[in-house]
Parts: sequence; C-alpha cells; structure tokens
Amino acid sequence: MIQRRVVVVVYSGVQALDVTGPIEVFDTVNRRLADQGVGYRIECVSAEAPLVRTSAGLVIEAAPLDEGAGPIDTLLVPGGWGLREALRDRELISWIGQAAARSRRVASVCGGAFLLAEAGLLDGRRATTHWAYCEQFARRYPRVTVDSGPIFVWDGRYVTSAGVSTGIDMALALVEADHGAAVALETARYLVLFFKRHGGQSQFSAVLDAQLADRLPIRAAQEWVLGNLEHPLPVTELARRASMSPRNFARVFRREVGTTPGQYVERMRIARARELLETTELPVSHVARRCGFAAAETFLRSFNRAVGLTPGEYRQRFQVLTPAGVIVAPGHSGHAEVGL
Repeated sequence: MIQRRVVVVVYSGVQALDVTGPIEVFDTVNRRLADQGVGYRIECVSAEAPLVRTSAGLVIEAAPLDEGAGPIDTLLVPGGWGLREALRDRELISWIGQAAARSRRVASVCGGAFLLAEAGLLDGRRATTHWAYCEQFARRYPRVTVDSGPIFVWDGRYVTSAGVSTGIDMALALVEADHGAAVALETARYLVLFFKRHGGQSQFSAVLDAQLADRLPIRAAQEWVLGNLEHPLPVTELARRASMSPRNFARVFRREVGTTPGQYVERMRIARARELLETTELPVSHVARRCGFAAAETFLRSFNRAVGLTPGEYRQRFQVLTPAGVIVAPGHSGHAEVGL
C-alpha cells in the first residue's frame, strides 16, 4: 500500500481542532480509498512526548521529535493558546526548519504560521493566519506578505490557513491535489460538510461585519445599508439616517467600523452578491443590479478584486444543491484561538 507520510507537530496548549480536523480528513481518505491501496500515514511528534495536553484538556499521544526523522510528504504545524511558549522553544523551531527541508510540502493551521515564520520558512512568501492576529503577524515578520482575507493561501510548497475550521478546508485542498476533486468532494460529503470551500473565500461574513459598530446611530446606518443594497447609498444619505453631518458621520464611521462608508458599502454589496451566487440561479447581470452595481462591468471588476474569482467561477465552485435540487446556502466558520 502506498501511503503519504503526514507528520503533525504538537505542543502543550495546541488547539485540538487544528490537529484533529486535518487528521480526520486524511483518515477519512484512508478509509474511503483502502481498496485502492493509497492513503496517508499520520504521525504526531512533540518535544514534550509522549503525552501532550491541548488547550481544551484533550491529551494527544505523540512520539519524540527524533522519530520524525526521514522524508516527509506533508509537515503540518497547528496553532493554539500554547503558541507563545512554543515560539520560545528553540529546539522546536530548529526542528521545524530542518523537517521542512525534507518535506514535499509544509502546511500550517491558524497560529501555526507563526512557527513557520519564526523558523524563517515564510520569508518572501504570501501567507495567512487567523484574522485577529494578522496585524501582529505582519509586525513580527515583515519579510512575509500577509493576506488576511482568504481562508488559506498556497505559495509554492507552503500552505497556510486561517482559524481552526479552515484547517479542514486546507486538508481537503491537499487531498484534492493528491487524489483529485472527486475524492476531495466525497471526503467532504462523508464528513457531512456543507461544501468544500476554496482558498480564495473570505474569512469574513456580512453578518459579522454588520455587528462591528458600538454606537447605535452608526449601527442603524449599517443595518439600513444591508436592507437597501440595490439603491444608491451616498454618504450624505447614510449620515442623514444616523442624524449626523456627513463629515462627522464619515469620521465616526471609520473609527467605529475600521473602513470608510464607501468601502463598507462595497464590501456589503460583494457579500450579498456572493450569497445570491451561492443560493440562486439569477443571471450575473441580475445579481449585479440587486446588489446596487449600476453596470455589470463595474460589478465584475469589484467582485474579482475582492474575491479573486469571477462571479461565474465563484458560482461554479460554491453553489450548493441538495439531492432534491434545492439550492442551500453554505455557512462560514472560524474562531480566534491563539493567545500571543
């Protein structure tokens, strides 16, 4: 039987799902492809072997780092609340660098990207991590190009993913690279996932964005935006809804939400477009109009810039149908879990 060797590095305080999510994907492939003689050999190694306690109290049995010697197909580095101490462990960082050199590919989940960067493996590369830590990551590792948007980023033989659940999406992408799309989709179905998310999908959702403001007038304006995306939404109208002057509204909005009103409106239009592309069969031109884009060309440019795919490509990847042919809207997930 041909097995690809997957070595997972664990440490005290590691996030359990960062470890078990990808492992379950690989193990599901093993069970589904057992009759084809292909699969994965999964090993956990640690400087704290043989027993490593996760942040949730789950205990993982691991082999010493020395047993991770030899060629590796996939080196997987998870994140977790214990990351701060792990970054101080020079033996661990050195071992990760050496192991990466003999690995066909290297992957991280969430804060695991910090460990890869600490070992100098991401210098000159694009990478992502959980959105809550992207600014800190960029300050700490200025030689890495940080992309806070996608759920995972693939640069050469390095793959970095965002918060906990995206490790599953990344693992499915690795399976697809190894065994093809059909096997990856079958694995996703067996794990009862709504769909297999593409790496270009955003870590954020319109619902979460709409909850950012603390001040009620700003939040009221945000809610009004979400209910009127098909109409022109100039700052003067949003300010009137908040009973503020346009200048003061723009200043307060940026402080509360982190973007200008215009940027926020475009983000919400794109988020609504994604929802319509996922859950309806409306022509792209109709989607554009319902989301407030005056011209289809403007919509195409904005959508591609924000998502990295054309509307047609996005629909092909993410529209989900039940066996009865009913379109179902997929959900989004991801949680902050790394304490740095």
